[in-house]
Amino acid sequence: MILPSSLPSDAVAIHDVLADEATGYLRQESVASGDLDCAHDLDLGLTWKGDALVADRLPGRAAYPRQSGPARLCTLRPGEIATHRANSRFTVTTCACNPSWYYEDWLIFIGHGKSAPDAFTAREPDHAVDHRVHLYGGARRRIVT
Repeated sequence: MILPSSLPSDAVAIHDVLADEATGYLRQESVASGDLDCAHDLDLGLTWKGDALVADRLPGRAAYPRQSGPARLCTLRPGEIATHRANSRFTVTTCACNPSWYYEDWLIFIGHGKSAPDAFTAREPDHAVDHRVHLYGGARRRIVT
């Protein structure tokens, strides 16, 4: 397991944890780091506005729900943290002859500035955004916390 204290000190560090049914939910971890553009792989846009970090959800490859343009998640001041939850349904191909699809459920933590290694688990986030939906259409799914 990659510990937060061992993450790179670049402008952006992304710790990606994947548990995939295809591998028996074997936990896979990777770390990406660099400038603000490295967040694009998570359909996340990060920009500076003065000393604030602006986080936007970008349109991605999801078959459902479709997103036509960027959506503002939050603006973080120095020292603030945020969570973003989302779920999506993806198709394996764009051909109607193959109805295969898969599902992803994301929980993304975003922090602005240096923080304690347990900052994301030891305190409530300053911003909590939940974009989870019922993946077959219809009413928003009931979230149990």
